[in-house]
Amino acid sequence: MRKFKNYLSYIKLYLGIGVSCICLISILAFFFINGLSHITLEFLFSLDAPRGYSLAPMIVTTLIVVGLTLLIATPIGIGSAVYLNEYADKNSKLVRAIRIAIETLSGIPSIIYGLFGFLFYVIILGWSWSILAGVFTVSIMVLPIIIRASEEALKSVPQTYREASFGLGAGKFYTIMRVILPSAITGILAAIILSVGRIVGETAALILTAGTLVGMPDGLFASSSTLAVFMYTVTVESADMGRAYATAIVLMAVVLLLNFLANFIGKKLKRG
Repeated sequence: MRKFKNYLSYIKLYLGIGVSCICLISILAFFFINGLSHITLEFLFSLDAPRGYSLAPMIVTTLIVVGLTLLIATPIGIGSAVYLNEYADKNSKLVRAIRIAIETLSGIPSIIYGLFGFLFYVIILGWSWSILAGVFTVSIMVLPIIIRASEEALKSVPQTYREASFGLGAGKFYTIMRVILPSAITGILAAIILSVGRIVGETAALILTAGTLVGMPDGLFASSSTLAVFMYTVTVESADMGRAYATAIVLMAVVLLLNFLANFIGKKLKRG
């Protein structure tokens, strides 16, 4: 009977993995079949093509938004996780309030973030529709992801590591920087990768803050579209599904490249 239950568990496990793989392959195949014929060098890299007929401006804007958002949100998120796990009194009212705030932020729809970004950055601060307004808005959105995942990674570091470091005479800050954070780098890297996926796929918040202008940005206060926003506008406004499918393929390729880059940097940091 026990063997039968074990076999049944294995069947359920492999069935779940198989269904997940089939769904992923089906989605990828659908987009590649419908969009691959529309991908050309001119469509990807041309700067002389008419507006909306080259993805070069959108690729540049997407990379700028991802890079600046991670530059802002990652230090704040990791620092907050370190404070909550290593310094804060876990039973204090302040910590409970912070955790409630983080949980609330993680559950707010992206359109609400977009409305906040539009009212605060675009209207009150006078940044107009700009990349910078979009970056700061999306930075708030990904903070809960980075904080929660980083805190779980810090919790997974054995307490004996801290005790051994303290026993050798190291201080709290040195122990965190040289022992705990390197040991938790894999989990922190997973948080960054999840954040990249959220940033690259965001549309509602960026439409309201960065705008939908199609063109190469000439500065952080310029309005421009990311790949996801461009795909949305092409689908809704012109119904050009060929370009939409091709944009989806490029978007997935950008996500994969960013994930590989994050993994590469993480491995280098871990070895160092």
